[in-house]
Formats: sequence, C-alpha cells, structure tokens
Amino acid sequence: MNMISKNMIKTVHSLELKKNRKREGLFVAEGPKVVGDMLGSFLVHALIATEEWFSRHAREISLLDKEELWTKEAWGKVSVTEEELRRTSFLQHPQEVMALFQIPDDTELNGVDPSRELCLALDGVQDPGNLGTIIRIADWFGIDHIICSKETADAWNPKVVQATMGSLAHVHLHYTDLNTFLTTVADDVPIYGTLLDGNDIYSTELSDSGIIVMGNEGNGITESVRKMVSHRLLIPDFHEGKSAESLNVAIATAIVCSEFRRRG
Repeated sequence: MNMISKNMIKTVHSLELKKNRKREGLFVAEGPKVVGDMLGSFLVHALIATEEWFSRHAREISLLDKEELWTKEAWGKVSVTEEELRRTSFLQHPQEVMALFQIPDDTELNGVDPSRELCLALDGVQDPGNLGTIIRIADWFGIDHIICSKETADAWNPKVVQATMGSLAHVHLHYTDLNTFLTTVADDVPIYGTLLDGNDIYSTELSDSGIIVMGNEGNGITESVRKMVSHRLLIPDFHEGKSAESLNVAIATAIVCSEFRRRG
C-alpha cells in the first residue's frame, strides 16, 4: 500500500486538461459507483481510496492482481485520508475512492457494424454534460458504439466521465473524421439525422440498424454531414403557441433512441 505524494496529486490535477490526458494516456474516475463499474473494463493505473474502502473491496482488488489488470507503471493502491482525498479530487464532495484508468485505443473502429446494429454518431457535441448523458442514454438503450467527430468533446474529460455514471465501461467511443467514416458506409445502411425539415419521427418507418447522427448544441448537424443523411427526422413540437426554440441534444437523443427501440 502506497501513501499519496504531492507529485501524485499534481499528476491527477493535470489530467483535467486534454493534452495531459493524451500525454499520460490516463483518465480520472471518482466515486464507488463509477469506479466500481469501470474495474475490470479498463487497465488500472491507480486506486486512490480510504482504508475503509480498501477493506470492503479486498476481493475485487485481488482480482486485479490475479488477472493482471494494472498498467505497466501502475502506482497501485494508494491510501488517503478524507482530507487528502478532498485535496486530490475534482468533486466538491468526494466519496471514498477515485481511480486513474488507461485510455483505450479508439482509432480502429473495431466492432462497428451499422449494417447489423444501431450506432450513434455525434457531430460536434461540445458540452461535457451532454456527452456524458448521451453515453449513459446509449448504454440504457443497448447501443454499443458511438462514433464521434474530432470536434466532439473528449469523453475522458472528468466531467464527462462522472456524467456517464459508469456507462463508459459498457459503450465503445470512437473518435474519427465523421465525414470520411460516413462515406465508407454501405449504400443500403440508413443514416438518420434530426433536422428541422425532417419527417415526423412518430410516423416515419425506422429500422433496427443504421446510424443516428446528432448534431452540435447550437448549429446542429454540419452541412457536409447533412448531405449524407438519407433519412431526415423531426421530433415534432406539440405546443400550439410559441414554444421552446429547440431541444437539448441529450434529451433529443433519448427521445430518438426510445422511439427506435419501441419500434424494434
């Protein structure tokens, strides 16, 4: 069992920035629920926790050793007091444990097959809270792959990680040039997009496979991606008078995914 040092705290805090996460190849997760869901899904660089947490989770930690789920240069188990955890954490109210995990390689688009399953594609979603919620929504509706444009927020941002509530362990994120990816999709694979000139989603035929594109919070789907959308969808406004200008992208994603799964 190691004790936390000033350099360790400095390294953890540095991971708030994307450039440092990229350099170190690590991201931060916090709290029993989020850390617990991610154990076994990502290689662990450090478990930073109170003695009480370690004593209650001895069995899970022993499995990390047995299955060699630590990174090569892991800090291993790092014991902290509640005060030390407070100084290390990004949260206002830290809860017993935080961990550093290795960021997986997402460059190969392994397992992505929109001809056989529904996939989400995010075209410039920039708010960390929205991205985290969308990942959680994908998990809930059984969508295993999200293809993100390079302009989309970084999924390994601490705010995104916390907003997923552990769903990052169940959903695969792939960052790529979205335009290039969509040009490689077979002609018979439907590409759905939510657009103001789209057809009412509740009266449009939907498939159980294909790609659902969700756009940027302020500008929607980019013009280049819009040209590749084969099925334009609209979530209708039911208010007879003046109503909200638009839906939050995470809420819109939930509505669209729910309708696809309801039909399936």
